[in-house]
Amino acid sequence: MKFALHFWGLFCCLYALSKNIYARPDTVSVGALFTFNSTIGRAAKIAISAAVNEINTDSSILPGTNLVVEMQDSNCSGFVGIVQALQFMEKDTVAIIGPQSSVIAHVISHVANELQVPMLSFGATDPTLTSLQFPFLVRTTRSDHFQMAAVADLVDYYGWKQVTAIYIDDDYGRNGMASLGDELVKRRAKISFKAAVRPGAKKSEMASALVRVALMESRVVVLHANPDSGLALLSLARNLGMTSSGYVWIATDWLSSFLDSSPRLDIGLLSTMQGFLTLRQHTENTRRKSMLASKWSALVKKDTVDDKFLINSYGFYAYDSVWILAYALDAYFSRGGNISFSNDTKLHEVGAGGLQLKAMTVFDGGRLLLERIQQVNFTGATGPVKFDTDGNLIRPAYDIVNIVGSGLRTVGYWSNYSGLSTSLPETLYMKPAKRVRGDQKLHTVIWPGETTVRPRGWVFPNNGIELKIGVPNRASYRQFVSVDNNSGTVRGFCIDVFVAAANLLQYPVPFKFVPFGDGSQNPSYPDLINNILTNDFDAVVGDIAIVTNRTRVVDFTQPYVESGLVER
Repeated sequence: MKFALHFWGLFCCLYALSKNIYARPDTVSVGALFTFNSTIGRAAKIAISAAVNEINTDSSILPGTNLVVEMQDSNCSGFVGIVQALQFMEKDTVAIIGPQSSVIAHVISHVANELQVPMLSFGATDPTLTSLQFPFLVRTTRSDHFQMAAVADLVDYYGWKQVTAIYIDDDYGRNGMASLGDELVKRRAKISFKAAVRPGAKKSEMASALVRVALMESRVVVLHANPDSGLALLSLARNLGMTSSGYVWIATDWLSSFLDSSPRLDIGLLSTMQGFLTLRQHTENTRRKSMLASKWSALVKKDTVDDKFLINSYGFYAYDSVWILAYALDAYFSRGGNISFSNDTKLHEVGAGGLQLKAMTVFDGGRLLLERIQQVNFTGATGPVKFDTDGNLIRPAYDIVNIVGSGLRTVGYWSNYSGLSTSLPETLYMKPAKRVRGDQKLHTVIWPGETTVRPRGWVFPNNGIELKIGVPNRASYRQFVSVDNNSGTVRGFCIDVFVAAANLLQYPVPFKFVPFGDGSQNPSYPDLINNILTNDFDAVVGDIAIVTNRTRVVDFTQPYVESGLVER
């Protein structure tokens, strides 16, 4: 009897212990960190709230557990974002949705690593954030590594070899441009000039940067900014005549996100970007996307009465981020995970002064939850949600958008699988990948100046060093070279041949003709040749005979005029 009582007591203890291990908490605390009053933040705030409500009313996900998301407004401040992230760490937070900013993500990723709190960022696109240095940062949007590959493919598709890059000089801008440079090199192109703009720069600083851009030979401009600085730069560029015919502007997805969020596009604003190309993160037409889009107006009206805006691609990724975490938490609890925290001995060793560092604790199940996040596999609002071995969402793709008239026109798509195509990326995954140049295709683009003719992409630079081309100022045989001594105009058959050859080059070569001789008599041709040797001339153009002693000191073109007797 005594043995039976002991056995029954042991059984009850084991049963109670098992119930405690697998018991789900009543609530789970999650933080969300982004800028409320921003193009991305306005959409994210409503999308996150919508996802939380759906999860808490869905009995098939996190049964018996209420997901509580506390949102904090970083207000475009890196410092404020860091402070708010530390405050989350004091409240037994198991995960953070965000941050939106790549700059903030770089800093607080170190905190997340130490306290083992996963962060799911729907807005930090800096390519370097995928590195092994930040294991607890899970990017739930597309890396700019893929966006810059799409831009490089566009440049290659149209045959341009040089681009000018304008970007915000922070982690987001610098690392994005570094990625673009790497991708262009793979396609035998390059960034010929970089114009960095200080975060929060005044318009005078922006104008100075644009003036430097206007002096360059490349007319293909890639603009990687945020909506506030980007729109200010475009307005100034228009005033400087830099959005007219001959220019090519490719804006990254900040521009499409801003335009997609606007219920009514301002005609005056659109006039500053006619003929531009911009990229948009491609989202598939899924059931969840349709449901969220159908009730978006009601959600906006419920959240605010002062503003109306549409959802953009970042809003869909923010929505999916909450569902990623919900599915991961469900799997975490199903496999015996619980919510517990322990003190960080490193923080106890630090003399904190007035800082409450001891209040920040390590999430004991952080690594296990991180594994569950990386293993999710479902169809969200954006399409299939699954991470590859590098920590990126599968199937990266972008819409290629042309700004024309009063709206946006999709001229094609880019995917990491098939490159540029006029077919939806999701329809191509069942077919063999084709990245051959001849298979790349886009619809016709209307460029600045309302033309469908592909811009050349370069002009002769205003600040380049001109080549000094010597020309004989002859008294006879002026059909070959003639100099008008009054106007300085140089004409003739040799001049026409030289100019035609220069125009065939794929890069600009500025030059000026310098007459040699007074025109009253034919100049000395040996002296004309010697001016190349003394660096007075860079080259000579004219009716110059190819003779042995001259070929020893200078190079000649192939002869393009034959001399000889003509019988009539």
